[in-house]
Amino acid sequence: MKKEIVINSTANEHRIAILEDGKLAELFVETPGKERMVGDIYLGKIAKVMPGIRAAFIDIGLQQDAFLHFSDIGSSLSEYNALFEDDDDDENGPGPDSHQASSAHGGAPAGDAPASAHHPEPRRGGPTHGEGSRFARTDRDLNLQKGQDILVQITKEPVGKKGVRVTSEISLPGRFLVLLPFDGKIGVSKKLADFKEKRRLRRVVRPILPEGFGAIIRTVADGKEDSLIKQDLEELLRVWSNIQKTVKTEKPPALVYKDMSTTSSVIRDLFGDRVERVGVDDKKLFKEIKAYVQWMSPDMLDRLEHYKGKEPIFDKYGVEKDIQTLMSKKVWLKSGGYIFIEKTEAMTVIDVNSGRYAAKREQELNSLRTDLEAAREICRQLRLRDIGGIIVIDFIDLDDEKNKKKVFDEMKKELKRDRAKTTGLPLTEFGIMQITRQRIRQNVQMSLSDACPTCNGTGLVQSKTSTLNQIERWIRRFKSESRELRLLLRVNPNTAMYLTQGTISRLTKIMFKFFVKVKIVPDPALTMDDFRFFSVRQDKDITEQYKI
Repeated sequence: MKKEIVINSTANEHRIAILEDGKLAELFVETPGKERMVGDIYLGKIAKVMPGIRAAFIDIGLQQDAFLHFSDIGSSLSEYNALFEDDDDDENGPGPDSHQASSAHGGAPAGDAPASAHHPEPRRGGPTHGEGSRFARTDRDLNLQKGQDILVQITKEPVGKKGVRVTSEISLPGRFLVLLPFDGKIGVSKKLADFKEKRRLRRVVRPILPEGFGAIIRTVADGKEDSLIKQDLEELLRVWSNIQKTVKTEKPPALVYKDMSTTSSVIRDLFGDRVERVGVDDKKLFKEIKAYVQWMSPDMLDRLEHYKGKEPIFDKYGVEKDIQTLMSKKVWLKSGGYIFIEKTEAMTVIDVNSGRYAAKREQELNSLRTDLEAAREICRQLRLRDIGGIIVIDFIDLDDEKNKKKVFDEMKKELKRDRAKTTGLPLTEFGIMQITRQRIRQNVQMSLSDACPTCNGTGLVQSKTSTLNQIERWIRRFKSESRELRLLLRVNPNTAMYLTQGTISRLTKIMFKFFVKVKIVPDPALTMDDFRFFSVRQDKDITEQYKI
């Protein structure tokens, strides 16, 4: 499979496209207002502990408190005083197993890497653990306290109304390995099959790791010189040392480590042996990437290209057309069928339609062909749009159980290309397939768009008739409690036109009915279903006073 990375840079935006066999497979968008947060490390303070949902909320200085599930704490807990102990007593020890290993095992972007937690002296009754930081292994009850300091790392970007998700198990991803400051284990990517190479890499890493530190060796380390592996590890240890120094001087909430930008992390994590070309259309960014590759993988410099063509780089590679489809709910298939993607609060629903009439004797075969094509396109769209959470797919009905299995097997095969963790269940008797996909950041549609200010993202607005009825009911309640005769009504210009059109307008009929004079003032700032009433006598907004 031919793999390429194409980067388009402007003053306000970086767009990184991952192409597979010439087709857009993944898209990353980085703008000043929506910077990447996954991988950032914060010194936070526990704001609230909620045993009922087995979680705590951590104040890390963002608009919303971060969500920390007990499973992301493992058996580690932050303790504030340990960092101020004498350095002579410092000792690191192993922590709980990491809960997420996609970065190390598949080259996922930084922040998806496994993480661990650092532990100093144990609390009474707890096992001995590493010292030299403010973290201690505790009993199963964790004993989290409001106001307690804790070091956490962001694992998921804020999505919708949900804040970031964090873990107390810290990890630092590099080019060839992931440093686990509080986990003494050395793991190797599952994609490395050569036993001798695995043993060689472990032998390179083990002598350099400080006592109690762990690491996961990434796929891209395969065949790399010892000096490059050591250089990457030494740089990660230097970064960790700086984090420790920062933690000693900062007061929570505070950002103590900022991970790479989206562009840099894509180059670090995805620019591997299978990538044939990296095209960049910005000279400054090209030089930055070149300097990094020169340092980490000089043998891959010849694959970098500074694009100087007059035609926009995304047009050159056919990426711009694919991006336009991201905003559409309907995606056409070559067979003439299509898939329809609908996002809800709880899940994403995908419907597969044949789009053509087929003779009954050929119906099963045509349905199978469409379902197989749809399976491939759906897996591509999941990656491309970065759709996470629960996904329900309604395939075209198939009578033969063998054909249902073919569709399921095709989905499993295509999902293996996905770096995000996915789980799929076989098709039900109704042709329904359920999938869960790891959600790390907002999907691309959210990055490229804002909710409609008129419909608030629902796609629907209240009818003018309903708004008229609401206004009439408001006036009825107003007249039942007040003797005022003059009102000023501010509404959207379209609503104003609806209320005042005709010889005897709808508003005129209401004024006669309730014996009140209402002056209309069009206000473009108001939505179609909103209105504001002002008392002329009191010269103030009285809308809420007479609302239900």
